[in-house]
Amino acid sequence: MSEFDEYIVHGEPGQKEKADAWQTAIGLQDVDGLKVSPYLLDTARQHIEGDITIDEARERIKAYYETKSGHDDVDEEGDKASVNIAKILSEPSFAFSLVGLTSIHRRIFDGVFKFAGQLRKVELSKKEWVLGGNASVSYQPAIDLREAIEYDLSREKEFDYSNRPMTEIIKHLSQFIADLWQIHPFREGNTRTTAVFLIKYLRSMGIPATNDMFKEHSWYFRNALVRASYKGLNISPTTEFVEKFLRNVILGEKNELRNRDMLVGASLPKPTNQSAIGDNSKSNICTLNCTLEETAVLRCIEINPKMTQKEMASTIRKSERTVKTITSTLVEKGIIIRRNGRRNGWWEIIKTNV
Repeated sequence: MSEFDEYIVHGEPGQKEKADAWQTAIGLQDVDGLKVSPYLLDTARQHIEGDITIDEARERIKAYYETKSGHDDVDEEGDKASVNIAKILSEPSFAFSLVGLTSIHRRIFDGVFKFAGQLRKVELSKKEWVLGGNASVSYQPAIDLREAIEYDLSREKEFDYSNRPMTEIIKHLSQFIADLWQIHPFREGNTRTTAVFLIKYLRSMGIPATNDMFKEHSWYFRNALVRASYKGLNISPTTEFVEKFLRNVILGEKNELRNRDMLVGASLPKPTNQSAIGDNSKSNICTLNCTLEETAVLRCIEINPKMTQKEMASTIRKSERTVKTITSTLVEKGIIIRRNGRRNGWWEIIKTNV
């Protein structure tokens, strides 16, 4: 079990949300091989249990490193970035814009990098493990960063998610987030910023995304973005690995995420199927011909069959009237049914394919 599973499994709703945010924030540090201190974990527990606020937690970590002398194996960057990410994930606000993206970077790395929130002015090249340790993705030239970000965001705003199959939606999202990551607008911290931006974006669309994937597979997420962005001799960019990751996040599938499957030049069998390792990996809702809003409601039911329509509305950021319309439509389609009455009953998904 990871540090805060006890709160996620047995805690009160508020504790579960806080614990999930903390675990995601800490897990994302693995992207850069960073760890967190026992002091950070103790501070996080106090916040989860309601003894201190998230702002008090941030001040404690700041004060800890102001008074700390010498160096040890604990990385200050991991502690500070973790508490900052936990705060961002606990807030409902989100701006899908260049300002919103740079703001996330600034807030994550406040007190860590002097260039937090500033677009880079230098060119980047990073040798990637997944590319055999001797090649780099071609990142956007520094002079074009602002235009490139605004172009990608404007194209995404124009995309109509209504009445599209989930396979197409996930493929589109995979390409969008890979393109945004390839710009690499900051000197450091691009993957963590991209991950937080994506989580907030999914939530803003009412998708109850599963943060476990970012918590447990952040390095896979980065390697998948590399493979979606790299073009070399006899190697073409592919979003297949990002898609597997997002199918787990959005649909709750159990696709096996193995970094070695992405390793360029590895003499290992390549995955035979984009969506997985077998029938058990499939979500009950992955093959249904549903809209994005209907899928979001079905994910709510899959996660908690006893969730009320009011709670669903809050989760997917829609009105209660809209949720009632969606559930009625799903009942008419024969996809869900209400069991044991209105007051003490639960929803059940009874149709798993079309």
